[in-house]
Amino acid sequence: MSQSHTRSHRLLIIGAGGGGLCMAMQLKRAGIDDFLIVDKAAGLGGTWWHNTYPGAECDVQSHLYSFSFEPKNDWSRPYAGQQEILGYFQDCADKYGLAAHTRFNTAVKALRWDDAASLWQVETEQGETLQAQVVVSALGMFNNLVWPKIPGIADFKGNYFHSARWDHAVDLNDQRVGVIGVAASAIQFAPAIAPKVRQLSLFQRTANWVVPKANEPYSAAQLDFYRAHPEEVKKSRDETYRVWNSLCTFQDKAVLADIERAGLERLAEVRDEQTRRKLTPNHPFGCRRPLFSDVYYPIFNRDNVSLVTDGIERVTPKGILTRDGVEHEFDTIVYSTGFETTTYLNALEVSGRHGASLRDAWRDGAQAYLGITTAGFPNLFMLYGPNTNQGCILFMIEQQVQYILRQLGRLEREGLAWLDVRPEVMAEYNDELQKEVSRVDVWQAACGGEFYYRSASGRFVTNFPGTMDDFVARTQAPDAPAYEVARRA
Repeated sequence: MSQSHTRSHRLLIIGAGGGGLCMAMQLKRAGIDDFLIVDKAAGLGGTWWHNTYPGAECDVQSHLYSFSFEPKNDWSRPYAGQQEILGYFQDCADKYGLAAHTRFNTAVKALRWDDAASLWQVETEQGETLQAQVVVSALGMFNNLVWPKIPGIADFKGNYFHSARWDHAVDLNDQRVGVIGVAASAIQFAPAIAPKVRQLSLFQRTANWVVPKANEPYSAAQLDFYRAHPEEVKKSRDETYRVWNSLCTFQDKAVLADIERAGLERLAEVRDEQTRRKLTPNHPFGCRRPLFSDVYYPIFNRDNVSLVTDGIERVTPKGILTRDGVEHEFDTIVYSTGFETTTYLNALEVSGRHGASLRDAWRDGAQAYLGITTAGFPNLFMLYGPNTNQGCILFMIEQQVQYILRQLGRLEREGLAWLDVRPEVMAEYNDELQKEVSRVDVWQAACGGEFYYRSASGRFVTNFPGTMDDFVARTQAPDAPAYEVARRA
């Protein structure tokens, strides 16, 4: 994409992933052209740009994991891979002419609200300051990488990297590879690299539920059928939505029992009894992030794959020393240890009205009204913000974008300089939200997954506790009195 050098805009979008692209496309559909997208990466796609590890694919069927207003009728398989999703995003950007609105290699450092000018001053890592009346943060949950607090990481003499920044220059053929962290990414890339490496050792701290995921590519006849009958893609999307809308609340115990049964049936394919026992979860499905794969468990029937559950003492120049005194030697170590999922916009320095700090406002954990806007920070909206992770995130983002568009319309229609959600409204919303969270029993179980869902204070800050239908109702409800407003001079 080419670069625009305009310094002042009606609206600035931070992030060119699914959220930022959805916001930009809907702005264009609404006839709003005065906006700029900035992204620290060299290309669009967000998570799908950065996560290029072998086997990367979505865990939501692509008939649903796509924009409702831009359907794709010829996804190659039920759950698309990283390259196909990235290509879809690029096609969407091209169709809406987003190149002229986008600047890559532009990392935002800080956001500062100017009370006198009623504008956001946006500072970049490159030393530039951009201005905007409205800022939409599309950073989402997956920004800052988590490196484990294990002594000696830098002492290792071989290759090492984080799975979210896969080093494709490292040839893993015939290498001894250690993987620290066995969750969403590892269960996808481990089966992809197992046939080529000499030895693959997976260091697991907590066994996860890994349940079936039928993902055989569509046949040529099926693809021809979908292309000729887009209404069938819509029907598939609606049915997939119905399933996820029910599953995502973790309330239907019969469904959850069926899922666990299917997971254990797949686990039974692991022939070694000791390995099978180590892979068996001791917590309910949903306590940790659900994982889906048909190809993960079978790798443990390979002679070159082993599961290590002894705690890690430290990383050595040659490999990994476990607490039983064994030093495991490797040529490459992959850290599949995820992201700071509870950070959100706190990944940046943000100051609002009268210099209020977002880090102070969120000292007990990230919180926002509808997961979209936070009191004290006018004209600042978030996509994939606190407590909006549920079901299909692209669907959830579409609802958030429509909500933001309504606020933009109000700013224009009423001649407002800014609007800011009232603190008491946000507090009431979040108090009720936490009560709803407490009623989802699988999220209360002890399973080692708390860091994914909860901030350091224990506040649950990631998932929305209701259905996707519930979120639609809440974001579409009239709420003008929820905001304090100031008119333009």
